Amino acid sequence: MKSILALFLLATSSLSLQAQEQRPIWPAGKMPNTRGLVMRDSIVDGYAYLLKEPRLGIYPAPKEKNTGTAVLIIPGGGYARTQFDPDKIGLAKYFQSVGINAFVVWYRLPASADLLQPELAPLQDIQRAMRMIRAGAKEWGIDTARVGVFGTSAGGHGATTLATHTADLSAIGDAADPYSYKPAFTILLSPVISFRDDIAHKGSRTRLLGKQPPAELIAAYSNETRVTRETPPALLLHAQDDKSVSPANSIVYYEALHKAGVPASLHIFPSGGHRLSIEYHPGSAALWPALMLEWLRELKFLP
Repeated sequence: MKSILALFLLATSSLSLQAQEQRPIWPAGKMPNTRGLVMRDSIVDGYAYLLKEPRLGIYPAPKEKNTGTAVLIIPGGGYARTQFDPDKIGLAKYFQSVGINAFVVWYRLPASADLLQPELAPLQDIQRAMRMIRAGAKEWGIDTARVGVFGTSAGGHGATTLATHTADLSAIGDAADPYSYKPAFTILLSPVISFRDDIAHKGSRTRLLGKQPPAELIAAYSNETRVTRETPPALLLHAQDDKSVSPANSIVYYEALHKAGVPASLHIFPSGGHRLSIEYHPGSAALWPALMLEWLRELKFLP
């Protein structure tokens, strides 16, 4: 019932819940990991295959509803593309409708010829986006202790890389550097997490690491192996009939979190395939938006 009500609010308020703006993630001349090539956006049918520069879409919660919580959304696309239609990011508008400030990071993809180290670029942009949110906390009415990340599909790999990789790849010597890029919580929907041969989404692994990556690189980006007791809490949502990304990805991450003593919840629904979203959630998967909100409240990330 809560899920249906929230979706109704989303539909009836969609005109007022628009991205207020987009901001470049990096100041001019400060973007790391670049050859300095002149690039142009390649956006086809609402998907970005190449971006001249990564950017942050800003969807602030209405002042009268603002809970002070914020979520950075990392879109999927197998590290080949990302959804790029700022007015059709249903998840961001859903978060707005329930008083959660939403941000979408459109990150560089590893196929860009401009990159010196392709596998580092998504994480650099995601780290910087988290720093931007915390640096602008006063502007948006955000509690910096309640800024989390939401990743779906390959965006789940980006989210768990952010949560488990500790190396600072985004410091550039400006005012955002002192702010933490570590998320307070992690929400993962049909996520790519492991690059192990038996459960990996091979397309995501190949695009990020190359066709024949060394074993040590595969291990480094199999994020379940990097979990420690310092890893942020996680909510994992997956469909049992997902034929694209095995639900084993969510299971091994949950097991690693549980072993480390990190709060975690795992929900595997009977149906939904690899299409689970705020717009599509058949059967019992219709409960996932309400479960997410209750989980956030239970762990004190929502008031």
